[in-house]
Amino acid sequence: MSVGTKKITIEPVTRVEGHGKVTILLDAQGQVSQARLHIVEFRGFERFIQGRPYWEVPVLVQRLCGICPVSHHLAAAKAMDGIVGVDRLTPTAEKIRRLMHYGQVFQSHALHFFHLVSPDLLFGFDADPALRNVIGVANRFPELAVQGVMMRKFGQEIIKATAGKKIHGTGAVPGGVNKNLSVAERDPFLKDIDQMLVWCRAALQIAKTYTLEHLAELADFGSFASNHVALVRPDGAMDLYHGNLRAIDSEGNKIFDQVDYQGYFNYIAEEVKPWSYMKFPFISKLGPETGWYRVGPLARVNACDFIDTPEAEAARQEFKALTHGKPNNITMAYHWARMIELLHAGEKIRELLNDPDLQGTDLVTRGERRGESVGLIEAPRGTLFHHYKVDKNDQVTMANLIVSTTHNNTPMNLAVTGVAKKYLSGAVITEGLLNRVEVAIRAYDPCLSCATHALGRMPLSVELKDCTGQIIDKKVAG
Repeated sequence: MSVGTKKITIEPVTRVEGHGKVTILLDAQGQVSQARLHIVEFRGFERFIQGRPYWEVPVLVQRLCGICPVSHHLAAAKAMDGIVGVDRLTPTAEKIRRLMHYGQVFQSHALHFFHLVSPDLLFGFDADPALRNVIGVANRFPELAVQGVMMRKFGQEIIKATAGKKIHGTGAVPGGVNKNLSVAERDPFLKDIDQMLVWCRAALQIAKTYTLEHLAELADFGSFASNHVALVRPDGAMDLYHGNLRAIDSEGNKIFDQVDYQGYFNYIAEEVKPWSYMKFPFISKLGPETGWYRVGPLARVNACDFIDTPEAEAARQEFKALTHGKPNNITMAYHWARMIELLHAGEKIRELLNDPDLQGTDLVTRGERRGESVGLIEAPRGTLFHHYKVDKNDQVTMANLIVSTTHNNTPMNLAVTGVAKKYLSGAVITEGLLNRVEVAIRAYDPCLSCATHALGRMPLSVELKDCTGQIIDKKVAG
């Protein structure tokens, strides 16, 4: 650091999945000169999965995460479909996988909104941290807390019924699935789905109303024009399970469209920086300076032409009307978009539960063996890439995973910088400032290490040091 520079460290970032820290540098005049989100864990899955037989991959690689294991399970399974030469699953296999996936999206979005984000929206960014947490929500808004728990439980039970377990299941196998959904397994979900949709509508209303009522503040809260990348169907519809890649710029112009993701590496590149274990992806033809992009609910709602379920489509049209049909680049609008997807997932679950193909018995198919394949899926947090090479002995020789949060790495850093520059004043650390930095990160629902939640208390410790390294201020928040 240069003479006169001061450093603030926020470690760990709270109410997110995984562990990370933020560093903020102040110049001699007390102005923010640099802000960075650091990922401080190294997982190493791309290395130690090498040498394992390909059929183990869908079960093994999901150990990356205890919150979104289904996303890794299905992305790897889709890649292994290619290895065994399968381009199209049986109707039963595809619909079982889709049901599993929408159950995952449903429980993950409910968890994030009700348990991690709602304290900020309900109590305000400056509320006492002793109140601003999920226990505070349960005490003040018990009906919302119950809804969050029951919605997450519903999604997890869908996962258990299709994958065998709520966490780290085995339902998807190369070329298909290993079980169908019996009528006896299906009927309890049909009994509850209408109530789930009632709660989805209510959650969407909370997110929409909050955004509109705080629009002036949120428009300048870690927000910026950006590119967006997502999967879309050939007809341009949102599809969270399968599709082709589309990239749009901040005005909605297409950068590329309907790209077969088997060749994603011709369009997406990754940059490495020394201060984070997480890479920095960008659109190759634009370069790292301008080619970065966002993924996840905001990008998906911005990039698609329509949503194929009626209530979510009506909600999407309201969302797009705010920006007169152009992409919405407000970072905190992620929550509104996420609740549109929650409603969409509920509608798709209802549709699938009424499909008799779920009781089919044709579960697995095979084709001509291949040596390389890519699997993509729209995980709750964004587009998830799994790329593998397998040798003639059936062993994995190369694995490249670009997880959703990695795609959002540059945008999250820009959001942190923007919020820090706006709200940090001099050498005084306020709890409100600390939380605002985290609020900007939480909008992306990051899984910082693709790992499970820590157990117990995760204190946020922030230190302000002068240019000699002496601590001049320190705060600890629970």
